[in-house]
Amino acid sequence: MNTIQLIVGLGNPGPQYEATRHNAGFWWIDQLCDEHGARLSQEAKFFGHAGRLKSVNAEAWLLKPATFMNRSGQSVAALANFYKIQPEAILVVHDELDLPPGTAKLKKGGGNGGHNGLKDISAQLGTQDYWRLRLGIGHPGDRNAVVNYVLHTPSKDEMQLIEESMDASTALLPMLLEGQMEAAMLKLHTKQKQD
Repeated sequence: MNTIQLIVGLGNPGPQYEATRHNAGFWWIDQLCDEHGARLSQEAKFFGHAGRLKSVNAEAWLLKPATFMNRSGQSVAALANFYKIQPEAILVVHDELDLPPGTAKLKKGGGNGGHNGLKDISAQLGTQDYWRLRLGIGHPGDRNAVVNYVLHTPSKDEMQLIEESMDASTALLPMLLEGQMEAAMLKLHTKQKQD
């Protein structure tokens, strides 16, 4: 049974990106920090902001890469290699075009779906075999509009749905830290079917 030892939220650094859809992974980490009183500080050797999250019986690293999205792997690999964290003990939280707002899905491995952050993480870790929490942001309907779409702010209604999916998924933290991944998937995916 593999416990999650590193949770990475993906996004772009800088105030101009803060409220954009591509930063959903950062929002998720920020929410987790608020809920659990965790603090991140700038860590030059990890190319990002990192901190420890302590839960009742477990703890994990939290990381927000300070590199741009397409260099996220540099930050993830630096921390994982330093603390000898295996890829299957890493959870990457990211925005997902192929899911509608309000949906969150947990999965292990798979392709990168054109996501530059995942592409770089897989390249730097040398494997796709890590966990992903995909936060739905919806799709603009035209692939030529994707770049513009992910770098813009969601509508108020979309944001409310994204926040609901973040609430549902941050609630799974104890299961994730205990390595109960199948149970966490079941709970998350079943809840959304009922809503």
